[in-house]
Amino acid sequence: MMAASKPVEPQSGSGLPRWQVALLVGTPIVLGVGAIYLWNRSRTKEKQGRRDGERKTPEGSASPVPAQAQQDGAANRAAREQDMSPLDRAQAAKNKGNKYFKASKYEQAIQCYTEAISLCPKDQKGDLSTFYQNRAAAYEQQMKWAEVVQDCSQAVELNPRYECLEDVTAVCILEAFQNQQSMLLADKVLKLLGKEKAKEKYKNREPLMPSPQFIKSYFSSFTDDIISQPLQKGEKNDEDKDKEGEAAEVTESSGYLKAKQYMEEENYDKIISECSKEVDSQGKYMAEALLLRATFYLLIGNATAAQPDLDQVINMESANVKLRANALIKRGSMYMQQQQPQLSTQDFNMAAEIDTHNADVYHHRGQLKILLDQVEEAVADFDECILLRPDSALAQAQKCFALVSECQRTSLFIPSGSALPTTTAVLKVQTGYTGSNPSQVQTAMDGFEDVIRRFPKCAECYALYAQALTDQQQFGKADEMYDKCIELEPDNATTYVHKGLLQLQWKQDLDMGLELISKAIEIDNKCDFAYETMGTIEVQRGNLDKAIDMFNKAINLAKSEMEMAHLYSLCDAAYAQTEVAKKYGLKPPTL
Repeated sequence: MMAASKPVEPQSGSGLPRWQVALLVGTPIVLGVGAIYLWNRSRTKEKQGRRDGERKTPEGSASPVPAQAQQDGAANRAAREQDMSPLDRAQAAKNKGNKYFKASKYEQAIQCYTEAISLCPKDQKGDLSTFYQNRAAAYEQQMKWAEVVQDCSQAVELNPRYECLEDVTAVCILEAFQNQQSMLLADKVLKLLGKEKAKEKYKNREPLMPSPQFIKSYFSSFTDDIISQPLQKGEKNDEDKDKEGEAAEVTESSGYLKAKQYMEEENYDKIISECSKEVDSQGKYMAEALLLRATFYLLIGNATAAQPDLDQVINMESANVKLRANALIKRGSMYMQQQQPQLSTQDFNMAAEIDTHNADVYHHRGQLKILLDQVEEAVADFDECILLRPDSALAQAQKCFALVSECQRTSLFIPSGSALPTTTAVLKVQTGYTGSNPSQVQTAMDGFEDVIRRFPKCAECYALYAQALTDQQQFGKADEMYDKCIELEPDNATTYVHKGLLQLQWKQDLDMGLELISKAIEIDNKCDFAYETMGTIEVQRGNLDKAIDMFNKAINLAKSEMEMAHLYSLCDAAYAQTEVAKKYGLKPPTL
Protein backbone atom coordinates (compact mmCIF):
# COMPACT_ATOMS: atom_id res chain seq x y z
CA MET A 1 0.00 0.00 0.00
CA MET A 2 1.28 3.45 -0.87
CA ALA A 3 0.79 4.91 2.50
CA ALA A 4 2.16 6.86 5.38
CA SER A 5 1.26 7.93 8.85
CA LYS A 6 2.19 10.56 11.36
CA PRO A 7 0.93 11.69 14.74
CA VAL A 8 -0.84 14.59 13.02
CA GLU A 9 -4.20 14.53 11.28
CA PRO A 10 -3.98 13.98 7.54
CA GLN A 11 -5.14 16.85 5.39
CA SER A 12 -7.45 16.73 2.43
CA GLY A 13 -7.10 18.52 -0.85
CA SER A 14 -9.24 21.33 0.49
CA GLY A 15 -6.89 21.97 3.38
CA LEU A 16 -9.43 20.72 5.92
CA PRO A 17 -8.72 17.82 8.26
CA ARG A 18 -9.36 14.51 6.53
CA TRP A 19 -12.15 13.50 8.90
CA GLN A 20 -13.91 16.81 8.34
CA VAL A 21 -13.94 16.49 4.57
CA ALA A 22 -14.88 12.83 4.85
CA LEU A 23 -17.92 13.57 6.94
CA LEU A 24 -18.86 17.13 6.04
CA VAL A 25 -20.42 17.23 9.49
CA GLY A 26 -17.20 17.25 11.45
CA THR A 27 -17.16 15.62 14.85
CA PRO A 28 -18.37 16.36 18.38
CA ILE A 29 -18.04 19.91 19.63
CA VAL A 30 -19.22 21.53 22.79
CA LEU A 31 -22.17 23.76 21.93
CA GLY A 32 -24.41 20.76 22.41
CA VAL A 33 -28.07 20.72 23.24
CA GLY A 34 -28.50 24.45 23.66
CA ALA A 35 -27.56 25.43 20.12
CA ILE A 36 -29.67 22.66 18.65
CA TYR A 37 -32.61 23.73 20.78
CA LEU A 38 -32.36 27.24 19.37
CA TRP A 39 -31.99 26.00 15.81
CA ASN A 40 -34.93 23.62 16.05
CA ARG A 41 -37.04 26.26 17.75
CA SER A 42 -36.51 28.83 15.00
CA ARG A 43 -36.83 26.28 12.20
CA THR A 44 -40.18 24.85 13.23
CA LYS A 45 -41.62 28.16 14.56
CA GLU A 46 -43.38 26.10 17.16
CA LYS A 47 -44.14 27.38 20.62
CA GLN A 48 -41.31 27.46 23.11
CA GLY A 49 -41.02 24.04 24.65
CA ARG A 50 -39.41 20.69 24.20
CA ARG A 51 -38.44 19.10 20.93
CA ASP A 52 -38.38 15.38 20.28
CA GLY A 53 -35.24 13.83 21.66
CA GLU A 54 -34.40 16.77 23.98
CA ARG A 55 -33.18 15.76 27.39
CA LYS A 56 -36.07 15.73 29.84
CA THR A 57 -34.02 14.50 32.77
CA PRO A 58 -30.43 15.02 33.83
CA GLU A 59 -27.86 12.25 33.84
CA GLY A 60 -28.22 9.89 36.78
CA SER A 61 -31.61 9.50 38.34
CA ALA A 62 -32.29 10.78 41.80
CA SER A 63 -32.04 8.06 44.40
CA PRO A 64 -35.32 7.28 46.17
CA VAL A 65 -35.50 8.93 49.55
CA PRO A 66 -36.09 6.31 52.24
CA ALA A 67 -38.99 6.86 54.63
CA GLN A 68 -36.62 6.93 57.57
CA ALA A 69 -34.65 9.71 55.96
CA GLN A 70 -37.76 11.76 55.53
CA GLN A 71 -38.44 11.48 59.27
CA ASP A 72 -34.96 12.40 60.36
CA GLY A 73 -34.27 15.93 61.38
CA ALA A 74 -31.65 18.22 59.91
CA ALA A 75 -29.22 17.43 62.72
CA ASN A 76 -29.30 13.69 62.03
CA ARG A 77 -28.82 14.27 58.30
CA ALA A 78 -25.83 16.51 58.96
CA ALA A 79 -24.31 13.86 61.22
CA ARG A 80 -24.71 11.21 58.55
CA GLU A 81 -23.15 13.47 55.91
CA GLN A 82 -20.07 13.90 58.08
CA ASP A 83 -19.55 10.14 57.93
CA MET A 84 -19.86 10.07 54.12
CA SER A 85 -16.91 10.23 51.73
CA PRO A 86 -16.53 13.37 49.57
CA LEU A 87 -17.69 11.43 46.52
CA ASP A 88 -20.77 10.12 48.34
CA ARG A 89 -21.61 13.66 49.46
CA ALA A 90 -21.20 14.86 45.88
CA GLN A 91 -23.51 12.11 44.63
CA ALA A 92 -26.07 13.04 47.26
CA ALA A 93 -25.96 16.67 46.11
CA LYS A 94 -26.42 15.51 42.50
CA ASN A 95 -29.41 13.36 43.45
CA LYS A 96 -30.95 16.32 45.21
CA GLY A 97 -30.33 18.45 42.13
CA ASN A 98 -32.00 15.82 39.95
CA LYS A 99 -35.15 16.03 42.06
CA TYR A 100 -35.21 19.81 41.61
CA PHE A 101 -34.60 19.42 37.88
CA LYS A 102 -37.57 17.09 37.47
CA ALA A 103 -39.68 19.55 39.39
CA SER A 104 -38.57 22.31 36.95
CA LYS A 105 -36.79 24.15 39.78
CA TYR A 106 -33.70 24.82 37.70
CA GLU A 107 -32.02 27.45 39.87
CA GLN A 108 -32.07 25.12 42.89
CA ALA A 109 -30.85 22.27 40.66
CA ILE A 110 -27.92 24.40 39.50
CA GLN A 111 -26.97 25.14 43.09
CA CYS A 112 -26.97 21.42 43.91
CA TYR A 113 -24.92 20.49 40.86
CA THR A 114 -22.45 23.27 41.72
CA GLU A 115 -22.16 21.80 45.21
CA ALA A 116 -21.56 18.34 43.71
CA ILE A 117 -18.78 19.74 41.52
CA SER A 118 -17.08 21.41 44.48
CA LEU A 119 -17.30 18.28 46.65
CA CYS A 120 -16.22 15.73 44.06
CA PRO A 121 -12.56 14.60 44.20
CA LYS A 122 -10.73 15.84 41.11
CA ASP A 123 -9.54 12.37 40.18
CA GLN A 124 -13.14 11.15 39.76
CA LYS A 125 -13.34 12.45 36.20
CA GLY A 126 -16.33 10.38 35.14
CA ASP A 127 -18.47 11.67 38.00
CA LEU A 128 -17.26 15.23 37.54
CA SER A 129 -18.17 15.02 33.89
CA THR A 130 -21.70 13.95 34.84
CA PHE A 131 -22.11 16.83 37.28
CA TYR A 132 -20.99 19.39 34.69
CA GLN A 133 -23.29 17.93 32.06
CA ASN A 134 -26.27 17.97 34.42
CA ARG A 135 -25.61 21.59 35.27
CA ALA A 136 -25.37 22.35 31.55
CA ALA A 137 -28.79 20.74 31.08
CA ALA A 138 -30.22 22.99 33.78
CA TYR A 139 -28.60 26.06 32.22
CA GLU A 140 -30.15 25.03 28.93
CA GLN A 141 -33.61 25.24 30.44
CA GLN A 142 -32.79 28.82 31.44
CA MET A 143 -31.44 29.50 27.92
CA LYS A 144 -28.08 30.56 29.36
CA TRP A 145 -26.12 29.43 26.33
CA ALA A 146 -22.68 30.69 27.36
CA GLU A 147 -22.91 28.62 30.52
CA VAL A 148 -24.11 25.62 28.52
CA VAL A 149 -21.06 25.83 26.29
CA GLN A 150 -18.69 26.22 29.22
CA ASP A 151 -20.04 23.25 31.17
CA CYS A 152 -20.28 21.02 28.10
CA SER A 153 -16.65 21.84 27.36
CA GLN A 154 -15.70 20.77 30.87
CA ALA A 155 -17.71 17.55 30.51
CA VAL A 156 -15.98 16.68 27.25
CA GLU A 157 -12.51 17.46 28.57
CA LEU A 158 -13.09 15.23 31.58
CA ASN A 159 -14.71 12.37 29.69
CA PRO A 160 -14.80 12.46 25.87
CA ARG A 161 -17.37 9.68 25.77
CA TYR A 162 -19.84 11.77 27.65
CA GLU A 163 -21.01 14.40 25.20
CA CYS A 164 -23.92 13.35 23.01
CA LEU A 165 -22.33 12.60 19.66
CA GLU A 166 -25.54 13.16 17.73
CA ASP A 167 -26.16 16.58 19.27
CA VAL A 168 -22.70 17.91 18.70
CA THR A 169 -22.54 16.52 15.18
CA ALA A 170 -25.63 18.56 14.39
CA VAL A 171 -24.00 21.65 15.85
CA CYS A 172 -21.02 21.09 13.55
CA ILE A 173 -23.38 21.37 10.60
CA LEU A 174 -24.95 24.50 12.01
CA GLU A 175 -21.56 26.13 12.49
CA ALA A 176 -20.50 25.24 8.95
CA PHE A 177 -17.09 24.22 10.32
CA GLN A 178 -16.17 27.83 11.02
CA ASN A 179 -15.32 27.54 14.73
CA GLN A 180 -11.68 26.44 14.77
CA GLN A 181 -11.53 26.01 18.54
CA SER A 182 -14.58 23.80 18.47
CA MET A 183 -13.16 21.78 15.61
CA LEU A 184 -9.93 21.11 17.52
CA LEU A 185 -11.88 19.88 20.51
CA ALA A 186 -14.05 17.83 18.19
CA ASP A 187 -10.98 16.23 16.67
CA LYS A 188 -9.70 15.33 20.10
CA VAL A 189 -12.98 13.74 21.13
CA LEU A 190 -13.32 11.44 18.14
CA LYS A 191 -9.65 10.47 18.25
CA LEU A 192 -10.00 9.41 21.87
CA LEU A 193 -13.21 7.53 21.15
CA GLY A 194 -11.58 5.76 18.22
CA LYS A 195 -8.50 4.94 20.25
CA GLU A 196 -10.58 3.35 22.98
CA LYS A 197 -12.57 1.19 20.57
CA ALA A 198 -9.49 0.19 18.61
CA LYS A 199 -7.64 -0.88 21.72
CA GLU A 200 -10.31 -3.44 22.53
CA LYS A 201 -10.93 -4.57 18.96
CA TYR A 202 -7.29 -4.85 17.91
CA LYS A 203 -6.19 -7.12 20.72
CA ASN A 204 -8.94 -9.59 19.83
CA ARG A 205 -8.62 -9.39 16.05
CA GLU A 206 -7.85 -12.41 13.90
CA PRO A 207 -4.45 -12.04 12.19
CA LEU A 208 -4.90 -11.44 8.48
CA MET A 209 -2.24 -11.96 5.84
CA PRO A 210 -2.03 -9.03 3.39
CA SER A 211 -2.34 -9.51 -0.34
CA PRO A 212 0.61 -11.00 -2.27
CA GLN A 213 1.12 -7.62 -4.01
CA PHE A 214 1.49 -5.86 -0.68
CA ILE A 215 3.96 -8.45 0.61
CA LYS A 216 6.08 -8.35 -2.53
CA SER A 217 6.14 -4.54 -2.47
CA TYR A 218 7.19 -4.62 1.16
CA PHE A 219 10.16 -6.89 0.58
CA SER A 220 11.17 -5.04 -2.58
CA SER A 221 12.03 -2.00 -0.47
CA PHE A 222 15.00 -3.88 1.01
CA THR A 223 18.18 -4.49 -0.98
CA ASP A 224 20.51 -5.59 1.85
CA ASP A 225 18.01 -7.96 3.42
CA ILE A 226 19.26 -11.56 3.50
CA ILE A 227 15.85 -13.10 4.22
CA SER A 228 14.22 -11.51 1.18
CA GLN A 229 16.83 -12.83 -1.25
CA PRO A 230 15.99 -15.88 -3.41
CA LEU A 231 17.26 -19.28 -2.36
CA GLN A 232 20.84 -19.77 -3.37
CA LYS A 233 21.89 -22.70 -5.55
CA GLY A 234 23.49 -24.56 -2.67
CA GLU A 235 20.44 -24.13 -0.49
CA LYS A 236 18.18 -25.51 -3.19
CA ASN A 237 20.47 -28.46 -3.59
CA ASP A 238 20.19 -29.20 0.13
CA GLU A 239 16.44 -29.31 -0.23
CA ASP A 240 16.67 -31.59 -3.23
CA LYS A 241 18.97 -34.14 -1.62
CA ASP A 242 16.02 -36.42 -0.98
CA LYS A 243 16.31 -37.35 -4.62
CA GLU A 244 19.68 -38.90 -3.75
CA GLY A 245 18.46 -40.71 -0.66
CA GLU A 246 19.52 -38.03 1.83
CA ALA A 247 16.17 -36.29 1.99
CA ALA A 248 14.34 -36.70 5.22
CA GLU A 249 16.90 -35.55 7.76
CA VAL A 250 17.92 -32.40 5.87
CA THR A 251 14.38 -31.36 4.97
CA GLU A 252 13.03 -31.85 8.49
CA SER A 253 15.84 -29.81 10.02
CA SER A 254 15.59 -26.94 7.55
CA GLY A 255 12.37 -25.18 8.44
CA TYR A 256 13.86 -21.86 7.36
CA LEU A 257 14.79 -23.14 3.90
CA LYS A 258 11.29 -24.56 3.55
CA ALA A 259 9.89 -21.16 4.53
CA LYS A 260 12.03 -19.53 1.85
CA GLN A 261 10.60 -21.97 -0.70
CA TYR A 262 7.10 -21.00 0.38
CA MET A 263 8.04 -17.35 -0.10
CA GLU A 264 9.08 -18.00 -3.68
CA GLU A 265 5.80 -19.87 -4.22
CA GLU A 266 3.83 -17.01 -2.57
CA ASN A 267 2.48 -19.54 -0.09
CA TYR A 268 2.80 -17.04 2.72
CA ASP A 269 0.44 -18.61 5.27
CA LYS A 270 2.91 -21.46 5.98
CA ILE A 271 5.99 -19.32 6.59
CA ILE A 272 5.57 -18.58 10.31
CA SER A 273 5.09 -22.25 11.22
CA GLU A 274 8.15 -23.34 9.23
CA CYS A 275 10.27 -20.64 10.82
CA SER A 276 9.09 -21.81 14.24
CA LYS A 277 10.38 -25.30 13.45
CA GLU A 278 13.81 -23.85 12.74
CA VAL A 279 13.75 -21.76 15.92
CA ASP A 280 12.54 -24.63 18.12
CA SER A 281 15.28 -26.91 16.81
CA GLN A 282 17.90 -24.15 17.16
CA GLY A 283 18.96 -24.96 13.67
CA LYS A 284 21.67 -23.53 11.45
CA TYR A 285 19.44 -20.67 10.29
CA MET A 286 17.98 -19.71 13.66
CA ALA A 287 18.73 -15.98 13.35
CA GLU A 288 17.30 -15.86 9.82
CA ALA A 289 14.22 -17.77 10.94
CA LEU A 290 13.63 -15.42 13.86
CA LEU A 291 13.85 -12.39 11.58
CA LEU A 292 11.63 -13.88 8.88
CA ARG A 293 9.04 -14.93 11.46
CA ALA A 294 9.11 -11.47 13.03
CA THR A 295 8.67 -9.88 9.62
CA PHE A 296 5.54 -11.89 8.91
CA TYR A 297 4.21 -11.20 12.39
CA LEU A 298 4.54 -7.51 11.52
CA LEU A 299 2.84 -8.03 8.17
CA ILE A 300 -0.20 -9.63 9.82
CA GLY A 301 -0.28 -6.87 12.42
CA ASN A 302 0.98 -8.83 15.42
CA ALA A 303 3.67 -6.52 16.78
CA THR A 304 3.44 -8.16 20.22
CA ALA A 305 4.69 -11.45 18.77
CA ALA A 306 7.21 -9.77 16.48
CA GLN A 307 9.11 -7.77 19.09
CA PRO A 308 10.69 -10.65 21.07
CA ASP A 309 12.02 -12.15 17.84
CA LEU A 310 13.43 -8.80 16.71
CA ASP A 311 14.97 -8.21 20.13
CA GLN A 312 16.66 -11.60 20.05
CA VAL A 313 18.18 -11.02 16.61
CA ILE A 314 19.37 -7.53 17.53
CA ASN A 315 21.10 -8.86 20.65
CA MET A 316 22.59 -11.87 18.85
CA GLU A 317 26.16 -10.63 18.39
CA SER A 318 27.15 -13.78 16.51
CA ALA A 319 24.50 -13.13 13.85
CA ASN A 320 25.27 -11.57 10.49
CA VAL A 321 25.35 -7.80 10.89
CA LYS A 322 22.96 -7.46 7.95
CA LEU A 323 20.37 -9.46 9.88
CA ARG A 324 20.79 -7.33 12.98
CA ALA A 325 20.57 -4.08 11.02
CA ASN A 326 17.44 -5.29 9.24
CA ALA A 327 15.88 -6.21 12.57
CA LEU A 328 16.66 -2.71 13.87
CA ILE A 329 15.03 -1.14 10.80
CA LYS A 330 11.89 -3.18 11.33
CA ARG A 331 11.74 -2.60 15.07
CA GLY A 332 12.30 1.10 14.50
CA SER A 333 9.47 1.14 11.99
CA MET A 334 7.28 -0.71 14.46
CA TYR A 335 8.02 1.92 17.12
CA MET A 336 7.05 4.65 14.68
CA GLN A 337 3.79 2.86 14.03
CA GLN A 338 3.23 2.86 17.78
CA GLN A 339 3.91 6.61 17.86
CA GLN A 340 7.21 6.27 19.71
CA PRO A 341 9.48 8.38 17.46
CA GLN A 342 12.32 8.62 19.97
CA LEU A 343 12.70 4.84 20.21
CA SER A 344 12.33 4.61 16.44
CA THR A 345 15.12 7.11 15.86
CA GLN A 346 17.38 5.27 18.32
CA ASP A 347 16.96 2.00 16.44
CA PHE A 348 17.68 3.56 13.05
CA ASN A 349 20.75 5.30 14.43
CA MET A 350 22.00 2.06 15.97
CA ALA A 351 21.51 0.29 12.64
CA ALA A 352 23.66 2.96 10.96
CA GLU A 353 26.35 2.49 13.60
CA ILE A 354 26.65 -1.28 13.30
CA ASP A 355 26.32 -1.44 9.49
CA THR A 356 27.56 1.82 8.06
CA HIS A 357 27.43 0.66 4.45
CA ASN A 358 23.87 -0.67 4.52
CA ALA A 359 21.83 1.32 1.99
CA ASP A 360 18.54 0.09 3.48
CA VAL A 361 19.27 1.87 6.76
CA TYR A 362 19.60 5.26 5.10
CA HIS A 363 16.69 4.66 2.74
CA HIS A 364 14.22 3.82 5.52
CA ARG A 365 15.64 6.35 7.96
CA GLY A 366 15.13 8.98 5.27
CA GLN A 367 11.46 8.06 5.16
CA LEU A 368 11.30 8.33 8.94
CA LYS A 369 12.84 11.80 8.78
CA ILE A 370 10.18 12.88 6.28
CA LEU A 371 7.47 11.76 8.68
CA LEU A 372 9.16 13.76 11.43
CA ASP A 373 9.35 16.85 9.16
CA GLN A 374 13.15 16.71 9.23
CA VAL A 375 13.43 17.16 5.49
CA GLU A 376 17.07 18.26 5.29
CA GLU A 377 18.15 15.20 7.26
CA ALA A 378 15.94 13.02 5.07
CA VAL A 379 17.62 14.35 1.93
CA ALA A 380 21.04 13.65 3.45
CA ASP A 381 20.01 10.05 4.18
CA PHE A 382 18.70 9.55 0.65
CA ASP A 383 21.99 10.94 -0.69
CA GLU A 384 23.90 8.41 1.39
CA CYS A 385 21.67 5.60 0.14
CA ILE A 386 22.24 6.71 -3.46
CA LEU A 387 25.99 6.88 -2.88
CA LEU A 388 26.00 3.29 -1.62
CA ARG A 389 23.56 2.08 -4.29
CA PRO A 390 23.53 4.31 -7.37
CA ASP A 391 20.90 2.03 -8.91
CA SER A 392 18.39 2.77 -6.12
CA ALA A 393 15.66 4.41 -8.22
CA LEU A 394 13.23 4.73 -5.34
CA ALA A 395 15.69 6.58 -3.10
CA GLN A 396 16.37 9.06 -5.90
CA ALA A 397 12.65 9.62 -6.46
CA GLN A 398 12.05 10.05 -2.75
CA LYS A 399 14.83 12.60 -2.53
CA CYS A 400 13.08 14.64 -5.25
CA PHE A 401 9.82 14.32 -3.39
CA ALA A 402 11.41 15.42 -0.12
CA LEU A 403 12.74 18.55 -1.85
CA VAL A 404 9.26 19.33 -3.15
CA SER A 405 7.70 18.76 0.26
CA GLU A 406 10.17 21.18 1.82
CA CYS A 407 8.91 23.98 -0.44
CA GLN A 408 5.21 23.14 -0.55
CA ARG A 409 2.55 21.94 1.75
CA THR A 410 2.50 18.69 -0.06
CA SER A 411 1.76 15.03 0.31
CA LEU A 412 4.40 13.08 2.17
CA PHE A 413 3.99 9.94 0.16
CA ILE A 414 5.55 6.75 1.51
CA PRO A 415 5.50 3.99 -1.13
CA SER A 416 4.09 0.52 -0.76
CA GLY A 417 7.44 -1.06 0.04
CA SER A 418 8.08 1.05 3.09
CA ALA A 419 8.60 -0.60 6.46
CA LEU A 420 7.07 2.50 8.02
CA PRO A 421 3.46 2.84 9.20
CA THR A 422 0.70 2.61 6.61
CA THR A 423 -2.42 4.12 8.11
CA THR A 424 -3.50 6.53 5.43
CA ALA A 425 -2.60 6.93 1.83
CA VAL A 426 -1.50 10.53 2.04
CA LEU A 427 -0.13 12.23 5.11
CA LYS A 428 -0.48 15.78 3.84
CA VAL A 429 -2.08 16.97 0.67
CA GLN A 430 -1.15 20.15 -1.12
CA THR A 431 -2.95 23.24 0.16
CA GLY A 432 -0.96 25.87 -1.66
CA TYR A 433 2.53 26.85 -2.64
CA THR A 434 4.41 28.56 0.16
CA GLY A 435 6.64 30.54 -2.17
CA SER A 436 9.74 29.69 -0.20
CA ASN A 437 11.92 28.32 -3.00
CA PRO A 438 10.35 27.91 -6.46
CA SER A 439 13.71 27.10 -8.04
CA GLN A 440 14.13 24.13 -5.68
CA VAL A 441 10.71 22.84 -6.70
CA GLN A 442 11.67 23.05 -10.36
CA THR A 443 14.98 21.31 -9.67
CA ALA A 444 13.10 18.52 -7.92
CA MET A 445 10.64 18.15 -10.79
CA ASP A 446 13.50 18.02 -13.27
CA GLY A 447 15.02 15.36 -11.05
CA PHE A 448 11.86 13.29 -11.34
CA GLU A 449 12.09 13.48 -15.11
CA ASP A 450 15.67 12.25 -14.95
CA VAL A 451 14.76 9.38 -12.60
CA ILE A 452 11.95 8.00 -14.76
CA ARG A 453 14.19 8.37 -17.83
CA ARG A 454 16.95 6.30 -16.23
CA PHE A 455 14.62 3.87 -14.43
CA PRO A 456 11.59 3.45 -16.70
CA LYS A 457 10.52 0.21 -14.98
CA CYS A 458 10.18 1.62 -11.45
CA ALA A 459 6.43 1.88 -10.81
CA GLU A 460 6.87 3.63 -7.46
CA CYS A 461 8.86 6.41 -9.13
CA TYR A 462 5.94 7.18 -11.44
CA ALA A 463 3.58 7.14 -8.45
CA LEU A 464 5.72 9.58 -6.49
CA TYR A 465 6.05 11.85 -9.50
CA ALA A 466 2.29 11.72 -10.05
CA GLN A 467 1.69 12.88 -6.49
CA ALA A 468 4.15 15.73 -6.86
CA LEU A 469 2.48 16.77 -10.12
CA THR A 470 -0.92 16.64 -8.45
CA ASP A 471 0.34 18.94 -5.74
CA GLN A 472 1.24 21.48 -8.41
CA GLN A 473 -2.13 20.94 -10.11
CA GLN A 474 -0.57 19.43 -13.22
CA PHE A 475 -3.41 16.94 -13.27
CA GLY A 476 -3.15 15.76 -16.87
CA LYS A 477 0.47 14.74 -16.55
CA ALA A 478 -0.17 13.22 -13.13
CA ASP A 479 -2.86 11.06 -14.71
CA GLU A 480 -0.35 9.88 -17.31
CA MET A 481 2.11 8.92 -14.59
CA TYR A 482 -0.53 6.87 -12.77
CA ASP A 483 -1.28 5.10 -16.05
CA LYS A 484 2.42 4.23 -16.37
CA CYS A 485 2.39 2.90 -12.84
CA ILE A 486 -0.67 0.74 -13.57
CA GLU A 487 0.93 -0.53 -16.75
CA LEU A 488 3.96 -1.72 -14.77
CA GLU A 489 2.01 -3.01 -11.75
CA PRO A 490 -1.56 -3.82 -12.82
CA ASP A 491 -2.22 -5.64 -9.54
CA ASN A 492 -1.36 -2.69 -7.29
CA ALA A 493 -4.80 -1.69 -6.01
CA THR A 494 -3.59 1.44 -4.26
CA THR A 495 -2.61 3.08 -7.54
CA TYR A 496 -6.19 2.79 -8.76
CA VAL A 497 -7.39 4.53 -5.60
CA HIS A 498 -4.96 7.39 -6.12
CA LYS A 499 -5.98 7.71 -9.75
CA GLY A 500 -9.62 7.71 -8.67
CA LEU A 501 -8.99 10.50 -6.19
CA LEU A 502 -7.24 12.43 -8.93
CA GLN A 503 -10.40 12.27 -11.07
CA LEU A 504 -12.38 13.82 -8.24
CA GLN A 505 -9.86 16.60 -7.67
CA TRP A 506 -9.20 17.24 -11.36
CA LYS A 507 -12.50 16.76 -13.16
CA GLN A 508 -14.94 16.36 -10.28
CA ASP A 509 -15.81 13.12 -12.05
CA LEU A 510 -17.46 11.16 -9.28
CA ASP A 511 -18.48 8.22 -11.46
CA MET A 512 -14.96 7.68 -12.80
CA GLY A 513 -13.49 8.05 -9.33
CA LEU A 514 -15.83 5.44 -7.88
CA GLU A 515 -15.24 3.12 -10.82
CA LEU A 516 -11.48 3.18 -10.26
CA ILE A 517 -11.82 2.64 -6.52
CA SER A 518 -14.22 -0.24 -7.13
CA LYS A 519 -11.62 -1.67 -9.49
CA ALA A 520 -9.07 -1.48 -6.68
CA ILE A 521 -11.35 -3.54 -4.43
CA GLU A 522 -11.90 -6.04 -7.23
CA ILE A 523 -8.13 -6.43 -7.64
CA ASP A 524 -7.41 -6.64 -3.91
CA ASN A 525 -10.29 -7.22 -1.52
CA LYS A 526 -7.86 -6.65 1.36
CA CYS A 527 -7.05 -3.06 0.34
CA ASP A 528 -8.21 -1.16 3.42
CA PHE A 529 -7.31 2.16 1.81
CA ALA A 530 -9.84 1.48 -0.96
CA TYR A 531 -12.62 0.76 1.52
CA GLU A 532 -11.77 3.83 3.58
CA THR A 533 -11.77 6.06 0.52
CA MET A 534 -15.02 4.58 -0.76
CA GLY A 535 -16.61 5.18 2.65
CA THR A 536 -15.41 8.77 2.62
CA ILE A 537 -16.98 9.42 -0.76
CA GLU A 538 -20.24 7.71 0.15
CA VAL A 539 -20.58 9.95 3.20
CA GLN A 540 -20.18 12.96 0.96
CA ARG A 541 -22.88 11.54 -1.33
CA GLY A 542 -25.21 11.03 1.62
CA ASN A 543 -25.13 7.21 1.36
CA LEU A 544 -24.42 6.77 5.05
CA ASP A 545 -25.34 3.11 5.43
CA LYS A 546 -22.98 2.14 2.63
CA ALA A 547 -20.29 4.41 4.06
CA ILE A 548 -20.54 2.73 7.44
CA ASP A 549 -20.28 -0.68 5.75
CA MET A 550 -17.12 0.43 3.92
CA PHE A 551 -15.55 1.80 7.11
CA ASN A 552 -16.30 -1.42 8.98
CA LYS A 553 -14.62 -3.46 6.24
CA ALA A 554 -11.59 -1.20 6.47
CA ILE A 555 -11.56 -1.60 10.26
CA ASN A 556 -11.38 -5.38 9.94
CA LEU A 557 -8.39 -5.02 7.59
CA ALA A 558 -6.49 -2.41 9.62
CA LYS A 559 -2.79 -3.22 9.93
CA SER A 560 -2.22 -1.33 13.16
CA GLU A 561 -4.14 -0.18 16.20
CA MET A 562 -3.48 3.43 15.22
CA GLU A 563 -4.98 2.89 11.78
CA MET A 564 -7.98 1.16 13.32
CA ALA A 565 -8.57 4.07 15.70
CA HIS A 566 -8.62 6.49 12.77
CA LEU A 567 -11.16 4.33 10.93
CA TYR A 568 -13.37 4.02 14.00
CA SER A 569 -13.50 7.79 14.27
CA LEU A 570 -14.74 8.02 10.69
CA CYS A 571 -17.28 5.26 11.18
CA ASP A 572 -18.61 6.68 14.45
CA ALA A 573 -19.02 10.14 12.99
CA ALA A 574 -20.86 8.73 9.97
CA TYR A 575 -23.18 6.83 12.27
CA ALA A 576 -23.76 9.96 14.31
CA GLN A 577 -24.81 11.75 11.14
CA THR A 578 -27.51 9.13 10.53
CA GLU A 579 -28.85 9.72 14.01
CA VAL A 580 -28.83 13.49 13.50
CA ALA A 581 -30.86 13.10 10.33
CA LYS A 582 -33.42 10.94 12.15
CA LYS A 583 -33.75 13.07 15.25
CA TYR A 584 -33.44 16.59 13.91
CA GLY A 585 -33.97 16.35 10.17
CA LEU A 586 -30.61 18.07 9.84
CA LYS A 587 -28.39 17.08 6.91
CA PRO A 588 -25.18 18.56 5.51
CA PRO A 589 -24.80 19.33 1.82
CA THR A 590 -23.87 16.35 -0.36
CA LEU A 591 -21.99 15.89 -3.58
